[in-house]
Amino acid sequence: MMRTILSACKQVQTPLLDISGLNLELFNPRRRKEKVVFVIGATGTGKSKLSIDLATRFPSEIINSDKMQVYKGLHIVTNKVTEEECRGVPHHLLGIADPNTNFTAMDFCHHASLAIQSITARNRHPIIAGGSNSFIEALVTDVPEFKSRYECCFLWVDVSLPVLHRFVSERVDRMVEAGLVEEVKRIFDPEADYSRGIRRAIGVPEMDQFLRGERIVGDKIAAQYLRKAIAKIKENTCKLACSQLDKIHRLQNIRGWKIHRLDATEAFLKRGDDAEEAWEKHVAGPSMDIVGCFLRHQDCVPNIVVPVPVPSTAIIGSTVAMTAVAAASH
Repeated sequence: MMRTILSACKQVQTPLLDISGLNLELFNPRRRKEKVVFVIGATGTGKSKLSIDLATRFPSEIINSDKMQVYKGLHIVTNKVTEEECRGVPHHLLGIADPNTNFTAMDFCHHASLAIQSITARNRHPIIAGGSNSFIEALVTDVPEFKSRYECCFLWVDVSLPVLHRFVSERVDRMVEAGLVEEVKRIFDPEADYSRGIRRAIGVPEMDQFLRGERIVGDKIAAQYLRKAIAKIKENTCKLACSQLDKIHRLQNIRGWKIHRLDATEAFLKRGDDAEEAWEKHVAGPSMDIVGCFLRHQDCVPNIVVPVPVPSTAIIGSTVAMTAVAAASH
């Protein structure tokens, strides 16, 4: 059954600004900078959960930085937050873009900058959350106005790769049960370009063979096509997670970003109340301390383990292991 999405997320459409009347004092280098919190991490690690946790404890609004969730439609495929998960927190840049066009890093920088200005003008804090690190890097490093106006705090939600791979495989199964196949079927077009817009999302091109052959092959072969498609979705999702981790290490080690790593592995290994307790202990609680100090202009970071740099070859190796996990699940 389709989940109710976005209606209660207080999705905000930020109007274009007339820069002719922009207050140049905002760009005064001696002016105290506004604060922006970033929540990053691989797919499936709980970035949305943490950003909403933070927004319920600090006066904040969330700006989506996931390059697929920015498009309208495909709520299950892109794993958009549900009405319940939003918990009344306003969200920006979620389901705003035409699904048939490419929403670029430049587009993100433009719209995110407007959203940040709108949020800070109302004395609230922007929390930018999502897995598209290229969008975040472009905003932080390539937009001069951003660098001159804002100070950044980076929170990285991390999960042990073997644990994350298993979770991703299980999450894909839940997405299929929730209606992923039917959702993709509704937008299927045999002439579609899978390199544009929302059709680039993992979960769409992988279904192509199944959807083309479903009506012309027997049920047994169609079922084989579907199993193959689901296995490929799992494989590609975990490859994406590894690529995202590689990018985070490069931002940390090459760009020199100060990134606070929060290990959520224990929360993923537990269930029910024990999982929530582990999440609070290892992720939410330390994040509140970090952000609280950041907003008070204090340098008081909790004792959090600093991650050892992981070379790309190690991450690629983990992708091979993940592929075996995905295949074994079928």
